[in-house]
Amino acid sequence: MGTKNVGFILGLIGFLFLDGLLLCMALQVHHYDFVLQEANFTRLCSTKSMLTVNGSFPGPTIQARRGDTMYVNVINQGRYGVTIHWHGVKQPRNPWSDGPENITQCPIAAGTNFTYEVILSDEEGTLWWHAHSDWTRATVHGAIIILPAAGTTYPFSTPYKEQTIILGSWFKADVMAMIQNAIATGSTPSNSDAFTINGQPGDLYECSNDTTYRLPVESGKTYLLRIVNAVMNEEQFFGIANHNLTVVAQDAAYIKPINTSYIMITPGQTMDVLFTANQNLSHYYMASTPYVDSGILFPNTTTTAIVEYEGNYSAPSSPFFPSLPSNTDITSALNFTNQIKSLASNEHPINVPKNISTRIYITVSLNLLLCANGSCDSGTGDRQAASLNNISFATPQIDILQAYYRNLTNGTFDRDFPSEPPFFFNFTGDVSNVGAFTAQGTKARMINYGEVVEIVLQGTNIGNAPSSHPIHLHGFSFYLVGTGSGNFNNVTDPLSYNLVDPPVVNTINLPRSGWAAIRFSADNPGVWFMHCHFERHSTWGMDTVFIVQNGRYQNQSMLPPPAYMPPCY
Repeated sequence: MGTKNVGFILGLIGFLFLDGLLLCMALQVHHYDFVLQEANFTRLCSTKSMLTVNGSFPGPTIQARRGDTMYVNVINQGRYGVTIHWHGVKQPRNPWSDGPENITQCPIAAGTNFTYEVILSDEEGTLWWHAHSDWTRATVHGAIIILPAAGTTYPFSTPYKEQTIILGSWFKADVMAMIQNAIATGSTPSNSDAFTINGQPGDLYECSNDTTYRLPVESGKTYLLRIVNAVMNEEQFFGIANHNLTVVAQDAAYIKPINTSYIMITPGQTMDVLFTANQNLSHYYMASTPYVDSGILFPNTTTTAIVEYEGNYSAPSSPFFPSLPSNTDITSALNFTNQIKSLASNEHPINVPKNISTRIYITVSLNLLLCANGSCDSGTGDRQAASLNNISFATPQIDILQAYYRNLTNGTFDRDFPSEPPFFFNFTGDVSNVGAFTAQGTKARMINYGEVVEIVLQGTNIGNAPSSHPIHLHGFSFYLVGTGSGNFNNVTDPLSYNLVDPPVVNTINLPRSGWAAIRFSADNPGVWFMHCHFERHSTWGMDTVFIVQNGRYQNQSMLPPPAYMPPCY
């Protein structure tokens, strides 16, 4: 199921000076080969060829310890240029290996290869990797497991066993052909035909009974599930019938344990979840259903796996099914997400920035673009779009990182992404008098090294179906210090901020018609992408770039580029 470790490990010794003492640390460098290749898979009564890594869907799980470095050689034997992003890995001073296409690199062309240097720092838990070119991440993705540093352990009892659970999307169609057609016509891309758990739709879908993923468990034992939401466009409710879940980490950072019967996990997020096999010997469904708060049409289907107790008993004809919230249950979604707080212990401390030096207010909207001479075939004659601060991001043809690093004045990008929207209105009220049209631009926001940044993301009701948005920032983990409904009030809302134990994350759920405030210290120089992790919204332009400039010293500056970067054709 794509969980095979495919590399070899070369041990190193590192040294750290602390309070005058020389400490020896066991560091490691891990090497992996990722071969991008077409492979045939049968799902939902049909067989199709699709792009994979090492012929598996999901792709291989890679594993390291906190602070290690991984080198991943990506060999592209597919038909398209592709890049790989190491989602949630901060890559200190190393944007060259971050991966978003035409942001930090140009694609790895078919028939070529490129080696990524993946530098881990303080991440600990579960992250993931995925393609970052068009919609190739639908089939090109896998988990990253970051174990505690040598000599340390989890802040909870060591589980009996661990298992990676990847939630995904399945399209019967050729995904690349589908998205290219949607871009050409300005129309909305098709919904997926199914959801999957570890690559399998589950036996509630046609022709899937024999391939449903099964997790054998031993009665009385506790298991750690490393859950990744790799779904393309839908948030997910997840649970196991008759079993309580204890959430202990999110986005590779420990949280105060949450005891719950379900989780809500948004695309891009990861969660580490404990459960104890303490029920009668039987079969129990593990299930994931979409959560959609926009009122638009969505694939209202359920993917399942089966938790099977070991032992002698008569298996039921149908496993027990979990009680999950309804697909549009906003209250249940918010009730879960509002519980998440950092562990904030002596062993895992946090440091919430207090003295803000840069404030940025960003409206998040669904929009339209005019189609010249009626060239779009979207039904309305206009092109679907999305924006941040009323700018629909236009991906350049030459990557922004190289243009910035080499100080090229070729019009690749502008440096004037605004600190606030161009005009203010009742963002979450009646917007019938506000135009839905926006304009395209390739704009970056420049940030000085060491600035303490607060970004308030403001949802708007512009568009036919306002919704929540999973917003992901590359290069940083940040503190989610506050969320709320309606329009952000810069006088009263900060009074409710959690500055004691806010979660440390890389992806948040911006609530529908609401706001979210995040904080981070700009201590990682480089070019860093921020975007919605609903793939259709990112394709439509719900993206921007932050450029953290070098500091005064060498250790505050970007690393030099590797000897080879994929060329821009």
